[in-house]
Amino acid sequence: MSISTSFPPIASPGARILILGSLPGVTSLKQHQYYAHPQNAFWKIMETLFEIPRHAPYAERCERLQLLKLALWDVCHSASRPGSLDSAIVAESVIANDIPGLLKRIPSIECIAFNGQAAAKLFQKHIDLKAMPTTLLLPSTSPAHASQRFEQKLAQWQALQLKLSRPTSLLHAAASPQ
Repeated sequence: MSISTSFPPIASPGARILILGSLPGVTSLKQHQYYAHPQNAFWKIMETLFEIPRHAPYAERCERLQLLKLALWDVCHSASRPGSLDSAIVAESVIANDIPGLLKRIPSIECIAFNGQAAAKLFQKHIDLKAMPTTLLLPSTSPAHASQRFEQKLAQWQALQLKLSRPTSLLHAAASPQ
């Protein structure tokens, strides 16, 4: 059984929200891009909420995420998984990404948004944080998560806009370099 390996995080200093998926799917791995499957709603949601054109070059989309103070990564650094379904991730094979290290390097991250239940469950099982930022559980943008229509997912993902529209929390503002 083959091992799938995640990509490096898309994150810059000053990021406020870390969006965590589980592990890139087959199409994403082949294209070396987060959420590359054409039926995955992630980039369509980013286009609708933040005016990041989903058909723009990948590097441009990633740059725009960072300008908006959004970071993107996966809970799993690597795992054995036949296909792309999160339910097929072999639990014993999971090696988690160093999310605590990322949060130390970017202390301005005040919220972790999980792209689906699988990411949240993997995080809960494999990541131990001393101080936990606020979390948001958002519906998976995966085409396999078809129990909600796009509009329903979008409505819940609008929480990111709300979070970003609020001033940085006083705790994080005090910790940030002037």
